[in-house]
Amino acid sequence: MPTKIEKDSVTGTDTTGHVWDGVRELNTPLPKWWLYTFIACIVFALGQMLLYPSVPYGVGYFHGLLGYSQRKSVDKAVAEVTALRGQSLQAIQKASFAEIQADPKLLATAMTAGRIAFAENCQPCHGAGGGGRLGYPALAAGAWIWGGKLPEIQQTLIHGIRSGDPDARDSQMPKFGVDGLLKPEQIGQIAEYVMTLYGTPVPNVDVAPGKALFAENCAACHGLNGEGKREVGAPRLASKVHLNGLSRADVVAQINNPRMGVMPAWNTRLNEATIKSLALYVHAFGGGE
Repeated sequence: MPTKIEKDSVTGTDTTGHVWDGVRELNTPLPKWWLYTFIACIVFALGQMLLYPSVPYGVGYFHGLLGYSQRKSVDKAVAEVTALRGQSLQAIQKASFAEIQADPKLLATAMTAGRIAFAENCQPCHGAGGGGRLGYPALAAGAWIWGGKLPEIQQTLIHGIRSGDPDARDSQMPKFGVDGLLKPEQIGQIAEYVMTLYGTPVPNVDVAPGKALFAENCAACHGLNGEGKREVGAPRLASKVHLNGLSRADVVAQINNPRMGVMPAWNTRLNEATIKSLALYVHAFGGGE
């Protein structure tokens, strides 16, 4: 309850007149340093409000005496980064693959640009890290249909595969079943022989007839031993990596009515430096030659 204001006998400070359970409240003033700091903060805040954008009104706001704009500042920073990136891309465009690989800073820039381009354009089909998926080549596996050297990868990226580009990679496998070139029994025999090339032979099957049919109909492109021919885009069959599946049914389906994928010609969507960066990034997956 309030009592009269009096001086405290111990500290010599006036009391406030309030007493709780016999304890009197001292009217101790704030420390000078705290009071001055508080006043300085108020002055600083008022200065900020006057100098920089602050108080909104209606559809606008007070722009501040300095005319500062965060948007203009960000736009300027983005423009500077874009200009710097443009310089790096120009350097990549002019340099050969060997020169880029010999320059750690330029190579790092190219790999970053390639990683971004791959994530935006290639990953949906070829998978993260180039792991591939059914019908889309595994870029990290080293099973290159058209070649895995940097210029060969670049060529494929520029013109695509069966893309309609005049210089596109192009290959066509005959529809042995649909066009009646082979009978279903013969297709099955070839598939059984191909399974031996895959390393997963069908048990208790004589593959001699299939081997003979393979030599007559398939070896011209895929090679007598299934080694493939890059010059015509024929995949290597004697491999553990298979584009369209590895079961007997998958092989039969491919011989009967082959699936022929299409890859875009990226020269209409990406600039030369980005394609070169993308080639370096893909080559670095581990399957590059």
